[in-house]
Amino acid sequence: MSANRTRDYDDIPGTYVFDGARCREGYALNMFCKSLDVASNRDAFRSDPDGYPRRFGLTPAQYEAIAARDWLGMLRLGGNIYYTFKLAIFDGLSMQHVGAAMSAEALDVEGFRAMMAAGGRPIVGNRSIVEQRHG
Repeated sequence: MSANRTRDYDDIPGTYVFDGARCREGYALNMFCKSLDVASNRDAFRSDPDGYPRRFGLTPAQYEAIAARDWLGMLRLGGNIYYTFKLAIFDGLSMQHVGAAMSAEALDVEGFRAMMAAGGRPIVGNRSIVEQRHG
């Protein structure tokens, strides 16, 4: 089985399924985020936010995504939402903050909450990347 084979879910816009390939790609990123479960690691990160993540063998892109708190970028680079959310919690953010930051609409938290309370994003235009390209 090829690690580069196309999957049906690759055509769903904004979907980053945490499959085996993403697991391998994001291992260091996820281990950094998971390390924040331990108080002494949070203290180490707080005291050396540039150096602490480098202990994990991150790619330059993963390091930059962490530094920029690019939540969607972390998922694209193999981050698991449950692990990357540990970094959000470290920053005092809620899942709504992260969801708003990842929205294509550039919503604030209240806008994100309102969109979700109204039923979320419409399926039209969000079902398939191919459909988006061909209108």
